[in-house]
Amino acid sequence: MIYPWHTAAWHTLTANWYTQPNAWLFVGREHTGKTALAHHFAQALLCEQASAQHEPCGQCPSCHLFTQNAHPDFYTLTPEQPETDGSRKLLQIKIDAVRDVLEPLTQTSVRGGRRVVLVSPAESMNIQAANALLKMLEEPPTAVIFLLVSHNRDRVLPTIKSRCRQFALPTPSHHEALSFLQQHQIDNAENLLAFHSGAPLFDRQPENDVLRENLLDLLAEPRLLKILDYAAEFDKQKLPLAILLDWLQKWTVDVSLATQKIQPLYYPHRAEYAQKIAIKTNPATLFQFSGCLNRLHPYGHHSLNVKMQTEYVLSEYLSLLTRKPR
Repeated sequence: MIYPWHTAAWHTLTANWYTQPNAWLFVGREHTGKTALAHHFAQALLCEQASAQHEPCGQCPSCHLFTQNAHPDFYTLTPEQPETDGSRKLLQIKIDAVRDVLEPLTQTSVRGGRRVVLVSPAESMNIQAANALLKMLEEPPTAVIFLLVSHNRDRVLPTIKSRCRQFALPTPSHHEALSFLQQHQIDNAENLLAFHSGAPLFDRQPENDVLRENLLDLLAEPRLLKILDYAAEFDKQKLPLAILLDWLQKWTVDVSLATQKIQPLYYPHRAEYAQKIAIKTNPATLFQFSGCLNRLHPYGHHSLNVKMQTEYVLSEYLSLLTRKPR
């Protein structure tokens, strides 16, 4: 499917139908429908009776196989899901998965038409996987089109980007995104949309929302015993440290804005609390705390003691952000 805010982009994309490159790189903000558009594009490329506007017919054998996730000439590369409890691991596309897809591309297609490979997100390929794909992009087989989707083009190898036609997909306006959430009867839509930076297709995780609200309660009135209790609560959920760092970084941004009398970006419903914390601190201590978060960022999906790191970073918040301004 194509979301309403991508309709114009789809028309631009199909205008180049007869000058297809062998590889596209769709870039844009996460959770805004890029992969959905790429899937729709893949179905259209494989459709045997596409309309004059290049829309997939939905009726031909190819479309039927595609909608059943059984098309023999459509390949997908996505991060591997760990078999055991691996929620704290950084999910990657590894070289074995790339090789499994690339090997049949050297043979003829099953249905005698195009073959399409979808890679999403492209930046999740580790270096070995990316180099294996690069070799195929340098000498692409006949009638094979690669569709790469990226949330952050700066993390995609420059050599891969140089062999793709890059296509930027727009983010929905605030009105479009909020209307979408309200049409789907999402509770607390305004605040969730702010937290997710205006991207409406975020994964609904009510249990995480509750845990985040508990954190905001703690950040509004930090206490050592509360920190220890929260660290144990967070650790029990088996979430990666990267989740906590993201929540804290956004809170730090909002407090920094509050010091300048600017409305919060991520937690608008906590504006009063951000203002109270801003009065107790100053830009230097906020910068210091942000630096602490940045130093931990490379370990966001590391198999370290998350409970200990949670205690550490929240204790830093207690010591730094509750100091009296000098």
